[in-house]
Amino acid sequence: MIEKARAVVLHQIKYGDSGIVVQVYSRESGRHSLLIRGMRSKRSGKHNVLFQPLFILDLVYYKKESRSMQVLKEFSVAYSPLDIYADIKKSCIAVFLGEVLSSVLREESPHPGLYDFIEESVRYFDGCKAGLANFHIAFLIGLSSYLGFEPGYRDNISDRYFDMVNGIFVPFPPVHGNYADPVISGILADFFSTTYDHMGEIRLTGTLRDDVLETLLRYFSIHLPGLKKINSLGIMKEIFS
Repeated sequence: MIEKARAVVLHQIKYGDSGIVVQVYSRESGRHSLLIRGMRSKRSGKHNVLFQPLFILDLVYYKKESRSMQVLKEFSVAYSPLDIYADIKKSCIAVFLGEVLSSVLREESPHPGLYDFIEESVRYFDGCKAGLANFHIAFLIGLSSYLGFEPGYRDNISDRYFDMVNGIFVPFPPVHGNYADPVISGILADFFSTTYDHMGEIRLTGTLRDDVLETLLRYFSIHLPGLKKINSLGIMKEIFS
């Protein structure tokens, strides 16, 4: 069966002598793997850049339910995030977000609203100038709402601790021990109530940004126990330190 889909590229790995396997997320089919033969050959290698994280492609592929990988027939570029890959900081964020998405999105589980959020975020990020260093934090917070554990807003400033199990702010440290300290909780409260357009107004040192990001990943791991170690986290810390 031949299928067509628009998809966001998440991650790729080498396959055999000249092929690659690409993880993508599409509006129609959720996350799935595509085998692309010959992509690392001299003739086709120039197209490999188009299968980097956050490129948006229109795909035509052969689908067979019994296969864990589908075979790509042809593709075209729906959106090329040129500014992302012209900026070292943006490209590092793209790799990081692609790795997170590969880990948290389930295969064969379409979610049109989630796909639209990801594509719209990619387009915004590509053109983003202000608040760039905070984008990945704002993105993860937005993503959590589509994954079923959207954090609540802080209604009272006396609620100084973010309870990561229940996703709410509380006045005292919860007994289960999974909470953020008052400083990180205050920063999270600001992020939870802002938008991409205003995320740059949250001023952070490199150390604080690292702490906020690690807290968010811990929050994700509590609600998604299968979350893998994010290998690109160390690079993110170096880039924004």
